[in-house]
Amino acid sequence: MNGYELLNVTFQFLESFAFIVLATVGLAVIFGMMGIINLAHGEFILVGAYATTLSAHQGLPLPAAMLVGVVATTIFGIVLERTIIRRLYGRLLDSMVATFGISLVLVQLTRILFGNSIDQVSTPFGAISYGSYSYSLYRVLLAGAAIATLLGLYLLFTRTAFGIRARATIQDEETARSMGVDTDRMYMSTFAIGSALAGLTGALYAPARASPTPEFGSEFLVDAFVAVVVGGPSVLVGTPLAGGFLGLIEAFFTFQWTQFIGTVAMLVAAIVMIRLLPDGFSGLVESVRTSWRESE
Repeated sequence: MNGYELLNVTFQFLESFAFIVLATVGLAVIFGMMGIINLAHGEFILVGAYATTLSAHQGLPLPAAMLVGVVATTIFGIVLERTIIRRLYGRLLDSMVATFGISLVLVQLTRILFGNSIDQVSTPFGAISYGSYSYSLYRVLLAGAAIATLLGLYLLFTRTAFGIRARATIQDEETARSMGVDTDRMYMSTFAIGSALAGLTGALYAPARASPTPEFGSEFLVDAFVAVVVGGPSVLVGTPLAGGFLGLIEAFFTFQWTQFIGTVAMLVAAIVMIRLLPDGFSGLVESVRTSWRESE
């Protein structure tokens, strides 16, 4: 492997890492912290992508259009949480059925309102050329967006009063309520954050994928659920580790063979990891921490 090929594999890894992390992070917040399996996660991403694309077509600059996409998805998530999701906390199977139904409704409603596709927003920044290869600079920069998103979540949930109250609510709702925490508002806020992150993913990938269709969100759903299972319950620990591991596997096999082989290799690696680490990377990190504490 020469220098150009190594650089190409690196760019493919960064793209795969960004895709997996950004596809996963909103789902991981809602599932890992609230216990809701949101099968409509892909359609939350769809809302962000469509809102971004339609706003850009109305003349808004792309960053402003992306902001519209995030805000629209956040509002959509809050309305959904207040009307449906709040009644499903602690009812795992019911939440799966309800969100699957919401997913079907959103896909068909999008097709009715906007047709089978809408025009794509042009990808900014152009391409990087090196040797006989070229790569979209925007796709590479998405890795920076993924890292910034994880850093923002870390600061939010570990360095702010909101984060302390949110984690207290998730760990022991009754005790948190007895100490004056508005747990109902915490659940709503956490779901809104997960929705906003899904909207951010849709907004960021609206210029990077083919013309958005009603099935746009389904492209992200498999990777998101695989990464959540491999990463484990901790959003801040499991998501980046799962993204790095699965992204490296997919990038290497995609470079050596094809995108299809890369995806298959990633899924096989995920199956092996689930067998070896039932609690995911989060469980592995926690067991290592426990061993260190006991040895001190």
